[in-house]
Amino acid sequence: MDTACRRGRPRPRRPLPRLPRLLGLLAVLPVLLLVPVPGTDVTASAASAGAVAGAWPAPAVPWSWPAAPPHPVVRAFTAPEHRWSPGHRGIDVGTPTGSAVTAPDDGVVHFAGVVVDRPVLSLRHADGVLSSLEPVVSELAAGDPVVRGQVVGTVQAGHCPDVECVHLGARVDGEYVSPLMMLGLGRPSVLLPTRRHG
Repeated sequence: MDTACRRGRPRPRRPLPRLPRLLGLLAVLPVLLLVPVPGTDVTASAASAGAVAGAWPAPAVPWSWPAAPPHPVVRAFTAPEHRWSPGHRGIDVGTPTGSAVTAPDDGVVHFAGVVVDRPVLSLRHADGVLSSLEPVVSELAAGDPVVRGQVVGTVQAGHCPDVECVHLGARVDGEYVSPLMMLGLGRPSVLLPTRRHG
């Protein structure tokens, strides 16, 4: 066979990388934030990781805790799959019934009243951020200004079945996020391997 004939044959093509599949995997990998082991003091030890919906930057100045130390988180944030899906849209911080609750940051009262059967206090902060505290009885009314660390109410019984606690929720532009991120205990997204190597 001569050289011209060899040159005329098409070369075999190499298979293209599975780019669509790779992009699909990257799109569905979860965003991980630190969540505490129940009953631990997360100010001293922020332990294991859990998935949340949405990735939001932590505030430049982290929120202050709404309850006195040691801040045991007795139930962690669990992001709902969809807005209407079940989940735990906040964290439960162990604190005695009757304890003072403080504002996590400067803002104004968004809502103060009863939702279904529990007293709720919601505060609007800068940049489209809302915090919610329950069950919390407050003498404040919608529109009242609050400052970081100000006592805004007292914890009532009934939210956690086995311990006394206050629930702290956080929303950014209407989306629930882990309050731990707002408290400065979050971490950046982590891409996990999908298969073992070697």
